[in-house]
Amino acid sequence: MWAFLRKLLGHWDEEVVVLVVEDAYAGTPAPFTLRPVHLLALLGGSAVLLAVLLVALVLLTPLRELFPGVATEEMRQRARLSSLRVAALEDSLAVQQQYIARLRQLILGEIVPSEEGRVRQESPGETGVMLPEATPVSENWQEHQPPALPVMELIAPATQRVQPAVLRSDPLLQLQFPVLPPVAGFMTRGFDARSGHYGIDLAVEAGTVVRSIGSGYVIFADWTQAGGFVIIVQHADGYVSLYKHNQRLLKQVGDRVRDREAIALSGNTGEITTGPHLHFELWRHGLAQDPLNYFVIR
Repeated sequence: MWAFLRKLLGHWDEEVVVLVVEDAYAGTPAPFTLRPVHLLALLGGSAVLLAVLLVALVLLTPLRELFPGVATEEMRQRARLSSLRVAALEDSLAVQQQYIARLRQLILGEIVPSEEGRVRQESPGETGVMLPEATPVSENWQEHQPPALPVMELIAPATQRVQPAVLRSDPLLQLQFPVLPPVAGFMTRGFDARSGHYGIDLAVEAGTVVRSIGSGYVIFADWTQAGGFVIIVQHADGYVSLYKHNQRLLKQVGDRVRDREAIALSGNTGEITTGPHLHFELWRHGLAQDPLNYFVIR
């Protein structure tokens, strides 16, 4: 074979006659006239065509996924989403571990102080909502301790008391204390004005229906960095109830809600959270109230 090729290449630009004879010299020889240069061109063109077909097969068909380094925009997008999901799962796992550790401390009675580098505490200012009725009237935490007497009632005549900002022509019914909690859950942290925790944390499964403690108007319903999805309801007689870390809000600003009406679904949103729970606060004329003093304990 190699001798034949060397013979052809020796006359690469001349016409040569190739005789094709069957085995054992049976039959008449079949002569073929050709130029070796044309044969080489045909072979080269066939190789180039085959290479083009292979490249097209790799780039234009699902076979491209079998070759490393050949990725489409869709594959890159899936890879980015997978990376984000992995990071979210790692964060969720860390939060769950911290939440379990806190529950263990509560069950075993190992109360951890909240000062000197402990976990950040929630405070009403972290919601980013500046409401006269839901902002401390004093920096002195002792004024928020039970019974938290409303300062406005002490210094202002009855005719000049602050009325709910969103009351319309149809007045709201006063809250009938004691009331049922917004969710039926296990309390993991209580009211502590000294550390700036102006409410209580109720551990419940994500997606639990959160109900308003009484009739009122929604004065805030939005996402906040610290509290996640937050909804705030203005009630009669200067009361304001606040619900943090929700998974989903069912009402919007301006909506009127009835007593025990569903206003949100509990969740685990926001930066300051250690697991699925509802953070609930109750304020009156700018002073935080301990919700346990107003709830029906069952």
